[in-house]
Amino acid sequence: MTTSAPAPWQPVDRHGRAAAGAHGVVSSARLEASRAGLEILEAGGNAVDAIVATGFALGVVEPAASGLGGGGFMTLKLADSAEAVAIDFRETAPAAATADMYLHGARSDLGAIGAGVPGETAGLLHALEHYGSGRLTRAQVMAPAIALASGGYPVTPFLAAIIRDSVDYIQRYPAGAAIYLKDGGVPALGDTIRNPDLAQVLELVAEQGAAGFYQGALARKLAEGIQRDGGIITVEDLAGYRVRVRPPVAGTYRGHTILSVPPASSGGAHLVQLLNIMETFDLAALGWQSAAGVHLWAEALQLVFADRARYMGDTDFVRVPLAGLTAKDYARELAARIDPERPMDPPEAGAPERYECGSTTSCAAMDAQGNLAALTKSINHFFSGVVVPGLGFIMNTHMDDFVTTPGSANSIAPGKRPLSSISPTLVLDPQGRAFLSVGSPGATRIFSTVAQVISNVVDFGMPLQEAIAAPRFFRMHTGELELEGRVSINTFHQLQALGHDPVVHDDWDFFFGGVHAVLFDHRTGILIGGADPRRDGQAVAF
Repeated sequence: MTTSAPAPWQPVDRHGRAAAGAHGVVSSARLEASRAGLEILEAGGNAVDAIVATGFALGVVEPAASGLGGGGFMTLKLADSAEAVAIDFRETAPAAATADMYLHGARSDLGAIGAGVPGETAGLLHALEHYGSGRLTRAQVMAPAIALASGGYPVTPFLAAIIRDSVDYIQRYPAGAAIYLKDGGVPALGDTIRNPDLAQVLELVAEQGAAGFYQGALARKLAEGIQRDGGIITVEDLAGYRVRVRPPVAGTYRGHTILSVPPASSGGAHLVQLLNIMETFDLAALGWQSAAGVHLWAEALQLVFADRARYMGDTDFVRVPLAGLTAKDYARELAARIDPERPMDPPEAGAPERYECGSTTSCAAMDAQGNLAALTKSINHFFSGVVVPGLGFIMNTHMDDFVTTPGSANSIAPGKRPLSSISPTLVLDPQGRAFLSVGSPGATRIFSTVAQVISNVVDFGMPLQEAIAAPRFFRMHTGELELEGRVSINTFHQLQALGHDPVVHDDWDFFFGGVHAVLFDHRTGILIGGADPRRDGQAVAF
């Protein structure tokens, strides 16, 4: 690690994060990663090529949020195809995993025992090989990430804060401490982080494809390192990992088509369910972030989270009533349970079967042809995973996303994917044209955050960057309504009068996610990218 001058950084600059261009836009949580995607667009690649390049680069420059040791989901639609696809590269439970493996003292959220079989390498390469333009090689698309790993990137205030909060975790693993700490402590702003081990791994993948990661010497080194630290991933687990390609969850919101990811992420289905409920109310007439409107969102979220707890799991293992959960009639039934004058008690799950018909990061890309893609990926808690010496990436701790007792739809089973709230989402306009690509990190806050941004754009006509920067709120089916501090004091007092006891967070709090999105303004033919000021996000365009 070397020291250089700090890069200029605006922690809550609402406007400087956006970009617009006629040919292509990429938005992600780090400027360097967005530039990696833009470089690919400028070289003739399409939006999928660009988002894959951005994804690999994010694993380098935002290492606490995602990387080769993790997994995620991508939703994409090519302009020349009538159908969108959802690519599921979520981690899977190792073959030796059992439903009761964390009932005897082991922690699911820390170290090698919390690691599922990583899917990121397989998922990103699957997207590139099957949906990329075909004009660029794998080595070309991965070159920006390799350059960032070998040449380095600067420490921003956001990254320094995460490292400061995670020093105890990082120090547990000497291979990670050697990369991310300076003299055993937090690096200074502007210090350069280099990761030559990760550069070598990326070079191997660029040369050999997914086989270079999941088979051979690297796979043996990874499995042995995980087992040495108490984990259970084997070379057979790695060799057996498979990407799942599924139809997206689809819905509509005020004439716009919503396309998002199906289980093992709960995010897409519950995003559609939440928007269906909110569509039954005239939010525009109530006013933006009025107490009456926020109350409706809070009550709808309680109902949605009650259903999430009851029904959601990996559809390869359990039956999930997706059609019922996303049905308009079911949403109207749920909406009728909301009292506009007072909060409900923690609700029971509904009965969607009656309506049946048969730490994380996010980025978005779109090109002038109308190809669009949204990617969200994760390793779980910042820096909580093991770093195997010589490999340079942090392993996930996503076994923590299972229910760690038997008997749940989301209980552990070998090969099963843990439930997620990840919601990379595409929105088509009422004419069926590419309109919005959007996603966010934020754990269980993800789909509510994405829904609020969509509503800000569709219901209130807000410019994309303003829609992203707007204050957010959240509620689960138990617990209090949570607000960012910039929600107006009048709204706060009126919510109290309705019977809420809101918990107020900081004015700008990454607890509420980090949205990155691209919008196609068909009136002007211009693509507009927006990035979240709660993190290091930046959109770039040409």
